[in-house]
Amino acid sequence: MGKKRIVKKKGSVMSKGLKARALSKVSKRKLSEGVLYVQATYNNTKVTLTDKNGNAVAWSSSGSLGFSGAKKSTPFAAAQVGEVVGEKAKMMGIKEVCAVIKGVGSGRESALRAFVGTGIQLTEIRDETPVPHNGPRPPKPRRV
Repeated sequence: MGKKRIVKKKGSVMSKGLKARALSKVSKRKLSEGVLYVQATYNNTKVTLTDKNGNAVAWSSSGSLGFSGAKKSTPFAAAQVGEVVGEKAKMMGIKEVCAVIKGVGSGRESALRAFVGTGIQLTEIRDETPVPHNGPRPPKPRRV
């Protein structure tokens, strides 16, 4: 018989402690403008903020905020990621960014909307989603 185990599911909402930890590690650099890279895949959403030379100054992903499994690729998780990076950018003094979006995931627009919602000016949006021209060679036909 024994004791019944209760399994608690984790990862349905963002962890408050992980968000606070993400905001505590903000760079001391002061910038006025930067480039925002949003990589939205089917499994995750990553947002990176760089300076004009391409050096990363702040980043976050839905996995690092405590979302797990299928919750990582949702628009809600992407919005939380964009909000965290936006708050980091505000602490660094960034006034305007240009955005580069890669990927076909569901969080590509919501991450950008949440970032702009923090009050930072968006000057340009560029879509650099990789598109295969022909793809790899198909496999040989199966011989039975």
